[in-house]
Amino acid sequence: MQLGLKKNEIRLEKYTDEWPDEFTKIKNELLKHTQLEEYRIEHIGSTSIQGMSAKPIIDIVVGVDNLKTVDEALFNSFRKAGFLRLRVEKPKEIVLAKFTDEMYQVKTHFIHLVEYQQEIWNNLIFFRDYLNSNEKARKEYLDIKTTYLKNTSSGIKEYTDFKEDFVKYIYNKKSK
Repeated sequence: MQLGLKKNEIRLEKYTDEWPDEFTKIKNELLKHTQLEEYRIEHIGSTSIQGMSAKPIIDIVVGVDNLKTVDEALFNSFRKAGFLRLRVEKPKEIVLAKFTDEMYQVKTHFIHLVEYQQEIWNNLIFFRDYLNSNEKARKEYLDIKTTYLKNTSSGIKEYTDFKEDFVKYIYNKKSK
């Protein structure tokens, strides 16, 4: 299993059972270095969807009570587990990444630090669970991803924007 993408690179790899194993390994590292409860660390993103081709990066959501009260001690604990805070500005989310190199060019894992059981947490978990239980939705999502990649292998923001309507469509099923 080869994890990692360079800045702005987009590449899909075929699903492998090594992805959930890698998540478990990283979760155990996080539990070792932080005071987080196990149930507040979840595998999300396409690598958590059975059979889904995905960017070779493990996405993890970590739930805290209040983002405004996250202290330096938690960031130091994440650092001990190999995660650095990124300068990504997202409302109600702090993003951290793990890198393969000392030049910080190749990211292998992301932590999405959000408020536990609030909107972002609930959406991410629902999306994962919905796609894992719905073959038609999985195929549709994969088709969207591969359509984007027919024209380019870069542009992470554009790639995310290209998938956004589908993602929101799935999120909206949660309230029905």
